[in-house]
Amino acid sequence: MTDRIADPWGQITSLGSGEKWIARVDSYLDDGLAPDAVDAWVQSACVLCSNGCGLDIAVKDGRMVGVRGRGDDHVNRGRLGPKGLFGWQANASSDRLTRPLVRGADGELQETDWDTAMERLVAKSRQLLDEQGPSSHGFYNSGQLFIEDYYTLALVTKGGLGTPHTDGNTRLCTATAAQALKETFGADGQPACYEDVNHADTFFLVGHNVAENQTVLWMRIRDRLQGGGAKLVDVDPRRTVPATMADVHLAPKNGTNLALLNAILNQLIATDRVDRAFVDEHTVGFDAMAGLVADMSVERAAEICGVEANDLRRAATIIGDAEALLSTCLQGVYQSHQATASAVQVNNINLVRGMIGRPGCGVLQMNGQPTAQNTRETGVDGDMPAFRNWQNEQHMADIAGLWNVDVLQIPHATPPTHAMEIFRYAEEGAIRFLWVIATNPAVSMPELGRIRDILSQDRLFLIVQDAFLTETARLADVVLPAAIWGEKTGTFTNADRTVHLSERAIDPPGDARPDMQIFLDYARRMGFTDRDGAPLVKWSTPEEAFEAWKACSKGRPCDYSGMSYDLLRSRSGLRWPYPEGADHEVDDLYADLAFHTGSEDCEDYGHDLLTGASLEEKEFRAIGAVGRAILKGAEYTPAPEAPDDSFPYLFTTGRTRYQFHTRTKTGRARQLQDAAPDIWVELAPEDARREGIEEGDLVEVTSAQGSMQGHARITGSRPSVVFAPFHYGYWDVGRGAGPDGHEPRAANELTVTRWDPVSKQPIFKLAAVKVVKVGAGDGTPSPAPTTTASAPVVDLTSGTTTGGDAAEVVETVEAGT
Repeated sequence: MTDRIADPWGQITSLGSGEKWIARVDSYLDDGLAPDAVDAWVQSACVLCSNGCGLDIAVKDGRMVGVRGRGDDHVNRGRLGPKGLFGWQANASSDRLTRPLVRGADGELQETDWDTAMERLVAKSRQLLDEQGPSSHGFYNSGQLFIEDYYTLALVTKGGLGTPHTDGNTRLCTATAAQALKETFGADGQPACYEDVNHADTFFLVGHNVAENQTVLWMRIRDRLQGGGAKLVDVDPRRTVPATMADVHLAPKNGTNLALLNAILNQLIATDRVDRAFVDEHTVGFDAMAGLVADMSVERAAEICGVEANDLRRAATIIGDAEALLSTCLQGVYQSHQATASAVQVNNINLVRGMIGRPGCGVLQMNGQPTAQNTRETGVDGDMPAFRNWQNEQHMADIAGLWNVDVLQIPHATPPTHAMEIFRYAEEGAIRFLWVIATNPAVSMPELGRIRDILSQDRLFLIVQDAFLTETARLADVVLPAAIWGEKTGTFTNADRTVHLSERAIDPPGDARPDMQIFLDYARRMGFTDRDGAPLVKWSTPEEAFEAWKACSKGRPCDYSGMSYDLLRSRSGLRWPYPEGADHEVDDLYADLAFHTGSEDCEDYGHDLLTGASLEEKEFRAIGAVGRAILKGAEYTPAPEAPDDSFPYLFTTGRTRYQFHTRTKTGRARQLQDAAPDIWVELAPEDARREGIEEGDLVEVTSAQGSMQGHARITGSRPSVVFAPFHYGYWDVGRGAGPDGHEPRAANELTVTRWDPVSKQPIFKLAAVKVVKVGAGDGTPSPAPTTTASAPVVDLTSGTTTGGDAAEVVETVEAGT
């Protein structure tokens, strides 16, 4: 029996170079239930991180009773992380929303029926359309829905309403990932896949605490490191689990990623570790990019970043000597200063080494959410469906033809509105109707005091569609109860392009409805039609919606046209592109080294990475890429937010492996909530001594935006960096939508309203703060540690593990204490 709270990654199954990762089937059943007592095992995949691990849902007497990993799934080979093992329990939480709510004359939310709620919503929508037009409407969605939901929403908002104001909370976590891929390769889509871990001999993790954020991906990387012959370079200001296993750990100052990456590129060029033949044949822009990094020596970068010059040299040498380099990025890059420019430099490092499109070689610009990829694909994140270019009139005509609407109905005269602007327009009164879907901006957005003020305006009609009465839902005029994972059927795509079908396992509680059905009801009541007068949305079931999405994606980089529900039921996960007539999936996206950089094909014409200025089509054509990858860069500039005498530290946010986003699900799973019940504040030992703070003391962290409190943890992070997880809000502590006179505990009370000029992703990693002790330690136990002792290597045969298919490890999981 394994306690997967104390040991979140489970047994090591050593993985040698090029070997197949051995299956290890993790499972957990409620109340000690025996597997043969389960009524049904229903095919699905986990939606509590971007890994998208294949699993089956155990059902007994019409309720969920557990899960088990799918051993034949190439994503996880049966493994599940703590959230996957225990998070499903939220479905049965006693505080699920089961009936619509509307705000009454007394100012309180009151239960009602669907007709009443929808008619109030539709009446306000029609009124504002008549008075102010479609730009009065904004939609802010999630990375938690299914393709079928997203594509329906895209059609309703773009083809029905005609509003440009649709974005997702994926703007907060993976907008930079998408933009960096467009800038380099011409279109979104991960070049690498998880099987590349099996073949890589060098891992370059940049701002990616994979052990916390994608626990199963870390299991694979850890097993590969255990298998021998692989090296790890880790870039993170905190001493995380990957940092403790790294050959080189670089802990730069917040906001200096680009200086560090420019120096590594400069060192690769200076030491002649560039694959010149590959660069000449398959890229453009090398000379200009090399010129931009030429003045960033390792000595200069070391001074800027606060790292050792020799460590930078060692890192560049490891990367330069790699024969199979796999690089990854996440929020430490995406939510920091010069985000897109830094992410693009990670792409450039692989390209100048000629390491893309073959086993073990590539880039994973990681996602933070399970279905974030689908917001980008379907066009509800500020992009157009199927990676079409809003500036390309033929692309817009193609969408209009698919939907049978006038092309002018689809808003594309200007760039689609990003989330930060949506909230600004709501603040100014231009957006008067805001529909928030499966996300909780009252906890997850930066500068929460401002966000609460925006959402509380009398002139803003706020609709929240969710499964729980979140901090945001408490501010709404109408609350719509939604079915969630396991209660509806649909498909979603993980961070390495793997598509899973998630079947409905149980009925939603009470009158809760699937998201797609709510959107269809709105479209019907609004009377949206196509140019022939027929209903705009032609489908009514998830499978019909998927067929429509297939037609939209056909011929585009994210081609689903060869997939079907039956095919997805017959196997566990299938990667796109999978065009009509395909008989096998594509692991590495650019194995043919043909990139989407022709002007007729690309998703975006690109930007100046320093200023964010968009390129016109003629400027893009002048680059002359036409199927070759684009090398581009930017000079490092100091971050606008810097410590001073009043605020001497830099604050950064992040995640814990036991919670997800604002804990609407994981906070309702006992094992996960017990493992990380409340917010904490991490300090370096020297900073704690300076402030007279000891382990467990209650501290207050204050920025120019606000303050929060939490118990101190003294860690090995670099000096002058203060960290807190962003998951914690107020729904479970009787504080309503905000502090309400109690001590604030949400990390985003501190963060700033500032975003990357290219990707428009908010900057959560840079807020100048001060820290003071407000109370002595009260015996409150610290959250689960961020490091654990290495688990023993599993002895499967006669002393060693080959990582092949010789055996299957089956883990039975204890709940933890």
